[in-house]
Amino acid sequence: MAGSKEIRTKIKSVENTRKITKAMEMVAASKMRKAQERMRHARPYAEKIRNVAAHLSHAHPEYKHPFVVKREEVKNIGLIVVTSDKGLCGGLNTNVLRLAINQMKRWESEGRGIQVTAVGNKGLGFMSRVGANVKSQVIGLGDAPHMDKLIGPIKVMLDAYVAGEVDQVHIVYTRFINTMKQEPVMEQMLPLTGDFLVVDSKSTPVKGKVTASDVVQSVMQMGVAQGYWDYIYEPDAAEVVHDLMVRYTESLVYHSVAENMASEQSARMVAMKSASDNAKNVIGELKLIYNKARQAAITKEISEIVGGAAAV
Repeated sequence: MAGSKEIRTKIKSVENTRKITKAMEMVAASKMRKAQERMRHARPYAEKIRNVAAHLSHAHPEYKHPFVVKREEVKNIGLIVVTSDKGLCGGLNTNVLRLAINQMKRWESEGRGIQVTAVGNKGLGFMSRVGANVKSQVIGLGDAPHMDKLIGPIKVMLDAYVAGEVDQVHIVYTRFINTMKQEPVMEQMLPLTGDFLVVDSKSTPVKGKVTASDVVQSVMQMGVAQGYWDYIYEPDAAEVVHDLMVRYTESLVYHSVAENMASEQSARMVAMKSASDNAKNVIGELKLIYNKARQAAITKEISEIVGGAAAV
């Protein structure tokens, strides 16, 4: 059994560690609330502009933006990997990087080339270690996403798509579901298709209770599915659609980073709370061992005193 001094040193060390994890838990909880508010504010705009942009893939305007034109053959793929800059957030980065590397292996088995844009220090380090073709990167985003930092690296991938160097662009990040659950997802960002339409399931007509609004909604959805949806452009279709596609890509990347940051703070808070609880259990076990060792030492001293007195 370890000596009393050694056990006291271990207890003190674990107590100091628990103070650190407890402080990190409280800081993460404070940042988590702000990150969740930022993410929730970005969701409605991101969904609406995604719907509008998806309608353009079915429309027949006089101008077709390259972002909505599907390539006949996909030889090269661009992948935007969104991770955190810091660790100590459980399996958040591990899960999203596992999803990314598994998909990259499938693409490589199909003979497709892959170009990577890394958002976050953890993703950059991982992609560098596995030998991925990292075309651009951005790290040090802080606690809030800033478009001025994101535009440059993302524009490298978009320019490669327009130039024909890549035929598809995908983005992988961690979607925030609730404080205890975060889900890694991969979405195709370019070319844009109608599959990105966000349709409320409650709008589906119920047999026997069909109303006028249900009929109108069904006709609208059928028109979207068959490519009848179109817009009136002023002053010029090319200018309007181009600006809209740029805003679409910016909002999608910003929203993905905001979701990832909210997931990061939630995962870090849960991880630090678990670490604090485990440290508390370890301290209790060490104190029990210390008390047993001290009691054994006292019993031994008493036995020696009684034995010496009996010998006298």
